[in-house]
Amino acid sequence: MRLILTLAALGLSLPVLGAESSVPLLSVTPGAGGQVIGVPGASLPWLLLFPFLPALLLAFTAFTRIAVVLFLLRQGLGSHTAPPNLVLMGLAVLLTIFVMSPALKTINAEAYQPYLSGAMSFNAAAEEAAQPLKSFMLRQTRAEDLDLFIGDDKTIEPDKVDSVPLAALAPAFLTSELKTAFQIGFMVILPFLVIDLVVAAVLTALGMIMLPPQLVSLPLKLLLFVTVDGWHLLVGSLIGSF
Repeated sequence: MRLILTLAALGLSLPVLGAESSVPLLSVTPGAGGQVIGVPGASLPWLLLFPFLPALLLAFTAFTRIAVVLFLLRQGLGSHTAPPNLVLMGLAVLLTIFVMSPALKTINAEAYQPYLSGAMSFNAAAEEAAQPLKSFMLRQTRAEDLDLFIGDDKTIEPDKVDSVPLAALAPAFLTSELKTAFQIGFMVILPFLVIDLVVAAVLTALGMIMLPPQLVSLPLKLLLFVTVDGWHLLVGSLIGSF
């Protein structure tokens, strides 16, 4: 819950914030036929942002790279149902929390706890929470991807966190994460591709063209993956890539 609240503070700190944190999401006013529930205009951007909040949280963390690599691994193994989606998503979330723990600890100490104690306003806490995440995102973002969204704006200094706007950093970070994930996924899938080619060539040479190569290659790929302790190597490589 603390993870969601702290990252939500960042997601809601975009320029749509014009109202104070005390503005209610719903206001109840008496009417002729009873009570009428209305939404203040200042709160409307908040409500519109809620459906996109999970996507915003994923775009600011290490989840994208981890999830893409895990699903590419399953595709390379040739097993479309094992591990199931729920298991892969759970592992991706746990690894994301582990990777993001230094930033989350900083957010909790410098933004979330001061906001709960009343020592800091919501907007100030959201701005303070954005700094650790922006630092993490900037370290993982390629210079060419960031230049793509910065354009010719000479006021932005890519080496300084405070100088890079979130509107440019977020898409650049996500683009870099997708590229990195596909690079790691290629290295993961390549040994399985070799096994598929060898099995298909052997079956063709034996004249067993009616036997699907997947029936033979899947046990071999699972054996190889278990023998080299693939999960340990993959998880360690993913964590080390950050």
